Amino acid sequence: MAVGSLDVTWKNAFFSSSLASNLRKVRVLSVRCSVSMSPDGSALDLGERPWKGSDARLVLEDGSVWRAKSFGATGTQVGEVVFNTSLTGYQEILTDPSYAGQFVLMTNPHIGNTGVTIDDEESHQCFLAGLVIRSLSICTSNWRCTEPLWDYLEKRNIMAIYDVDTRAITRRLRQDGSLVGVLSTEESRTDEELLGLSRAWDIVGVDLISGVSCKAPYEWVDKTDSTWEFRPDGGQAQTFHVVAYDFGIKQNILRRLASYGCKITVVPSTWPASETLKMKPDGVVFSNGPGDPSAVPYAVETVKEIIGKVPVFGICMGHQLLGQALGGKTFKMKFGHHGGNHPVRNLRNGSVEISAQNHNYAVDPASLPAGVEVTHINLNDGSCAGLAFPSLKIMSLQYHPEASPGPHDSDPAFRDFIQLMRRTKQSA
Repeated sequence: MAVGSLDVTWKNAFFSSSLASNLRKVRVLSVRCSVSMSPDGSALDLGERPWKGSDARLVLEDGSVWRAKSFGATGTQVGEVVFNTSLTGYQEILTDPSYAGQFVLMTNPHIGNTGVTIDDEESHQCFLAGLVIRSLSICTSNWRCTEPLWDYLEKRNIMAIYDVDTRAITRRLRQDGSLVGVLSTEESRTDEELLGLSRAWDIVGVDLISGVSCKAPYEWVDKTDSTWEFRPDGGQAQTFHVVAYDFGIKQNILRRLASYGCKITVVPSTWPASETLKMKPDGVVFSNGPGDPSAVPYAVETVKEIIGKVPVFGICMGHQLLGQALGGKTFKMKFGHHGGNHPVRNLRNGSVEISAQNHNYAVDPASLPAGVEVTHINLNDGSCAGLAFPSLKIMSLQYHPEASPGPHDSDPAFRDFIQLMRRTKQSA
């Protein structure tokens, strides 16, 4: 029995016009539709819908449940939900180790349109817990694209959802602060069960650095590709030896250091300070990384043993570790800074930089000892965004001077670090 039928009949009709003697012939289309009924009188199922239905849930610790559609991996995952305001660069965000343990919600509604390419990786894998977006592009439009976003995430076992009200979730996070959530495609799990998982999990006080750091030292030699090098004097010859502590370091930090003339040795987060000093480096970089700086006291001790002996540059997590090593305190922000459009004022020269940021913790400047200078402040909330301690040859930023993604306003920070090493070397 057919489940439905469509009867189309063409008829000719003639209309006379009082304004002309000509007759116009008009074709009239008659359509009659019928749907077969089941024995109980209800319409029969005509098969699967031509669009994907909701098959995933995001359950937040505040009890809210958000239905969505899944792509990428399936299963159940717990993480802290944070929002990122970048307009582009989702692949760099996916591979930024600083997002370990977090669900990243993109406020830009349209994601996936440029696909992915291996050239835009910031690390060797995706470390974030999951991705939350409003609209998933059904096609890619980028000559550099090698595969679509959904295939990329599925291969890397990363969960993602779309067709969810990201604007409403962002407003909730701004009002209530970062929330723990559970992402699940398993219909067998109840909302109450998922809510219990979210309330039983906590990211505060957890050492996330050890899970993203390299396991052994290695040499980094790649500079910024000439296609993307924006400095007229880029690609300088190696002049300074820098040891970079990998707390979750992004590859473009290493590329920018190499482009400024640094020979780079990358070491694990647990690398002893004594071994670093034996290398007689011209400078040390303490990199970005995920989580709570108070959860890694071993890293703070390493920083304490190095500062004052060689010039140091702290970036994000490295900035926070320097703050603690100097005797200051760090605190968890309400919802953190995540995005490529944060305004920062350089208090030394009065300039304003549009910066790329990704952190949930900040240094309390009131807790810092005398002699420590706050060099930058975030203009959105006035938080400390940079420090300097000239007598100990220290500089740090609470954001990403390499951007990737983001503007290049803060790139001169690498030049400042080079000058700090040069002055120290000349005065030795």
